[in-house]
Amino acid sequence: METQINEILSNINNFLWGVPLITLILSVGIFLTFKLKFLQLFKLPTALKFMLKNEEGGDGEVTSFGALCTALSATIGTGNIVGVATAISEGGPGALFWMWIAAFFGMATKYAEGVLAIKYRVISKDNHALGGPFYYIENGMGRNFKWLAKIFAFFCLCVGLFGIGTFTQINGISSAVNNFFDPQNLWTVNIFEKEYSWTIIIAGLLVTICAALVIIGGIKRIANVSQIVIPFMAITYFLACIIILIKNANVIPSAFQAIFESAFGLKAAAGGAMGTILIAMQKGIARGIFSNEAGLGSAPIAAAAAKTKNSARQGLVSMTGTFIDTIIICTMTGLCIIVTNSWNIGLEGVNITTNAFINGLPFDSVISSFILMLCLVFFAFTTILGWNYYSERCLEYMTGNSKKIKKILTAYRWLYILAILIGPFMTISAVWTIADIFNALMAIPNLIAIIFLSKTVADETKKFL
Repeated sequence: METQINEILSNINNFLWGVPLITLILSVGIFLTFKLKFLQLFKLPTALKFMLKNEEGGDGEVTSFGALCTALSATIGTGNIVGVATAISEGGPGALFWMWIAAFFGMATKYAEGVLAIKYRVISKDNHALGGPFYYIENGMGRNFKWLAKIFAFFCLCVGLFGIGTFTQINGISSAVNNFFDPQNLWTVNIFEKEYSWTIIIAGLLVTICAALVIIGGIKRIANVSQIVIPFMAITYFLACIIILIKNANVIPSAFQAIFESAFGLKAAAGGAMGTILIAMQKGIARGIFSNEAGLGSAPIAAAAAKTKNSARQGLVSMTGTFIDTIIICTMTGLCIIVTNSWNIGLEGVNITTNAFINGLPFDSVISSFILMLCLVFFAFTTILGWNYYSERCLEYMTGNSKKIKKILTAYRWLYILAILIGPFMTISAVWTIADIFNALMAIPNLIAIIFLSKTVADETKKFL
């Protein structure tokens, strides 16, 4: 019975994350790119300047940079390390090119999400900011579409509590720590009639405690921690990749050649060229979307908390999140994997990136794998924090901002912390599949709203520029 349920869920997940949703997300990005006259290309320098220079005054709870880091905390995660490796191993080096395509058009979508998040947010008397797809669906499309907003909020809440925010991240952290410190599972303890390594238990407890200390503090503490951890870990990871690329500088030109040849099937036999292109395209675009979350509707929830007077300005800042996540971090990962030839030697998942670090960095293999493990742990930890904030805002919207909201949120935070605590011991594969399904379903209401409100996005852009 359990096998049949898993198979049904897997088929639903494969359908949702297959051609239909990928085509929809990409189409919205292409539509916005032309409507906004390639804004993500011509206004990127301005966006990067705004990212580092916070706006004076304006409503909101955190700085624009703090809101961006909160969004990045949920976006930059295992997808940048493991997802890229999987895409290249399954679709070839050309998958990286199609990740760039997904990111380029995704920047237009992320810009629109940022604009709408500020345009239709609600600010309470105590300067408490509430916004995101549920508010721009209700306030932008009209109260007749409140049911669509509720659907988005429900799916987003489920993703945070049951999937991406808790179980998958803590499980990834404990597995990474276990693989480094006790790969042979020599130090074990019996829990619920099953043996677990002490490293899994200790890692799970430490992460739960650290997450609890941040989560109980709310958005401001999450933003403060994210502003420190995200830039530090992103720079550390970036520098490690740069060292690998410098060490293998002579191979970089042939790596780019392999990327373009694979992307367009130039080396495939005539009959198999189209098949090669389609696989590279599907894997690259799907992983790119999954990594930067453009169109899923999660990032605008964080963007709505930014202290800003202008929606288009925050849209530009939000847009840089996709640039950082995919164009910079995913590219670094992909190039390191290709130049070290780690993608086609029979390895899978994180082992591909680990092999690239071990063979690419001029350090002992233990130090190289430790650096990667550390990056994985911190990226996953900040994802836990970011998705807690997202799911809290969803809960707040679903309960109608009632008088008991503080008690409800406090209870929810402890429930979220409990989910983190039990995450390392979760072995039901259906949980991960259900999380992916909810993730896909929350994108659909958001994309409908973006298309419906695209004229508003264009008008706000014209006023600002």
